Amino acid sequence: MANFFIFLGFQMTLPTIPLFVQELGGSDQFIGIITGIFTFSALLLRPSAGHALETKGRQFVYMIGLAIFVISIGSYAFITSIVILFIMRCIQGLGWGFSTTATGTIATDLIPESRRGEGMGYFGLSGNLALAIGPALGLTLYGYISFTALFLLCASLGIVAFILSSVIKYKPVDPNAKKVVAPRFDVMEKSALRPSILLFFITFCFGGIASFLPLYTAEEGVAGIQIYFFVYAIFLMVTRTFAGQLYDRKGHIVVFIPGTLLILAAMVLLAWLPNSFVLYLAGALYGLGFGTVQPALQAWAINQSPANRKGMANATFFSFFDLGVGVGAIGFGFVASALGYSYIYVIAAVSIVIAILLYVSLLLKDRKLKQQEAV
Repeated sequence: MANFFIFLGFQMTLPTIPLFVQELGGSDQFIGIITGIFTFSALLLRPSAGHALETKGRQFVYMIGLAIFVISIGSYAFITSIVILFIMRCIQGLGWGFSTTATGTIATDLIPESRRGEGMGYFGLSGNLALAIGPALGLTLYGYISFTALFLLCASLGIVAFILSSVIKYKPVDPNAKKVVAPRFDVMEKSALRPSILLFFITFCFGGIASFLPLYTAEEGVAGIQIYFFVYAIFLMVTRTFAGQLYDRKGHIVVFIPGTLLILAAMVLLAWLPNSFVLYLAGALYGLGFGTVQPALQAWAINQSPANRKGMANATFFSFFDLGVGVGAIGFGFVASALGYSYIYVIAAVSIVIAILLYVSLLLKDRKLKQQEAV
């Protein structure tokens, strides 16, 4: 429930922040930078959040993150300068980095290891439900209320999440964890790198969708951007009911390739985008694809890590998530300015092809190592 409300407040700003930047006089490049810097600030803090989860406790990290998020997003209601917005987006990213790293780790504490893929899929439904409502609600309210009222409403949802977070039963802090001195440059969990790198190429696409799809559809005269986000989220939720179980029973090999091929098809359709039907179809395919791949990759990352490194594994996973979104958002701002919005999704499709090729190469490498060990 707490995860739902914080994600709802976040998702309502996802398609409206670019419109807010436009109102403040910002260009496509500024839209990409303002969107992307949020994820980069979250990225910088995730390793610290991972360590704090093991030494300070889940509740401390989670509630600090929620408090920073609420204050920063509420401040948008009073901003009239792109420079100030840039600063507050950085601060919001800090809160987001703490809270999302913590909530994923809290969920893994509660879910039995044998059902972690399934459990993370169900947990992801809270964020998916927020995604089904948030962007469409934000865009709809944009036509009726001011940005001031919109951002204060989003901050209020964060306050609800903060209240709910106070009653969660958290895993107690391991007293021995404080005695462990982490290496100076311990910023990631190495065992989680492979699924996290694959995630980078997949979330790279998301930067183009979150930042520029509302502007792209408006330029092309294609109606229904609110419905696109709703369709995407509905199909995302559908996958949560079976994709995690498939991972638990068969492993990532049965979900990754089909999921990424669906995402690839969605990017091709968005690059074409002749009408609203194609827009909705792309949303359905993207929802099915991402909903299949993301929980499997997260479960893969967590299951590979030692018991005392689950927090760092989550931090590593979401760091690459943020990195993909941030690089995509900033890079696609320059692509949109130089080539046009449609080329964003052509490049996004190439990113998915790279992810598929990289995954296949990892499988072949593993198979070769097993053959050598057998010999």
